[in-house]
Amino acid sequence: MRVAPPVLLTPPERSQLESWARGRSTPHRLVLRARIVLRASEGLENFQIAEELRTRPNTVSLWRRRFTLLRLPGIEQDAPRSGRKPRLEPEVVRAILTKTRLTKPRGQTHWSTRTMAREVGVHRSTVQRIWKLHGLQPHRTQSFKLSKDPRFEEKIIDVVGIYLNPPERSVVFSVDEKPQTQPLERTQAILPMAKDWPEGRPHDYRRHGTVDLYAALNILDGKVITEFHVRHRHQEFLAFLNTLDRQVAPDLGVHVVLDNLSAHKTEHVQRWLRRHPRFQFHFTPTSSSWAHMVEGRLGHLQKLALGRGSIRSVPELKPAILDYVDASNGRAEPWCWTKDAQEILRKVRKIRARTAEGAAASVDRRISHPLETDH
Repeated sequence: MRVAPPVLLTPPERSQLESWARGRSTPHRLVLRARIVLRASEGLENFQIAEELRTRPNTVSLWRRRFTLLRLPGIEQDAPRSGRKPRLEPEVVRAILTKTRLTKPRGQTHWSTRTMAREVGVHRSTVQRIWKLHGLQPHRTQSFKLSKDPRFEEKIIDVVGIYLNPPERSVVFSVDEKPQTQPLERTQAILPMAKDWPEGRPHDYRRHGTVDLYAALNILDGKVITEFHVRHRHQEFLAFLNTLDRQVAPDLGVHVVLDNLSAHKTEHVQRWLRRHPRFQFHFTPTSSSWAHMVEGRLGHLQKLALGRGSIRSVPELKPAILDYVDASNGRAEPWCWTKDAQEILRKVRKIRARTAEGAAASVDRRISHPLETDH
């Protein structure tokens, strides 16, 4: 006759088992297992424990043996199981993934779970699970634009290098214009926020003139220098450069990151640079506003100070902008660029490769369905 192995408990194990055995919020299965082990530690046989706890001897034997091998973790968690075998054939899964990535439903721009389910002949929840498992989200989209600048890599390395490693005894400005900034007056009063009611504003507005805002973000301290002009020609740009020249100590170099606006490259600007050799320009690649750090601050200005207001004139618009700038400068911190140039170039190459794949797939669809593309 086989004899069950003895169970010896350490004081911490006994304390934990007693806590589980009398716990009112403990799962019933764990309460039973803890009581089995405690009775076994008292020297009771399996059939005695089964009779006392009103369970089967096989159950007592299982958890007694499991505790002997794995201790507390062995009874706290169930052993891993193989699970149910998949019902879908691998060919069906591959068909769903291929159609999702490379095709579109007729007359629509993207698949939904219902249209894909009808196409393949499965339930829409099955499509949803497969998409989730493979990280596909056809309902979402994001915008992008690849720069066609032939000097893209050279410019990115230059600009990112200035952001990450500013030269000693130099100031780095990210400079841009916000042209034709408009004071927009709402046609009706803005409704104040209340319980269960967000702030309400009319969708239509009246325009009251424009003003050009020049902004320079000092990436070393996060503060912004602004200036208003009525136009954005090279004359106004040079006036803003003179403002920067006056505000920076004469013994410091000045590095200016700019976009490719024609007013930044005229002969008048080149002559000004020759007269002010401490100024150096660094141009971002074309169609790469994401590389221009001041764009983030201008976006915050529009979102936080202008977009939801009602402004009746240019003289009223200017103080609103200056109030925002003063407040943000009061809590300014250095703006830190976090991506090095090589990582950016790697991502750009990846997007270009995926763009080429998408173009090839589009050609294949036109060849496969020539009549659908004639309309």
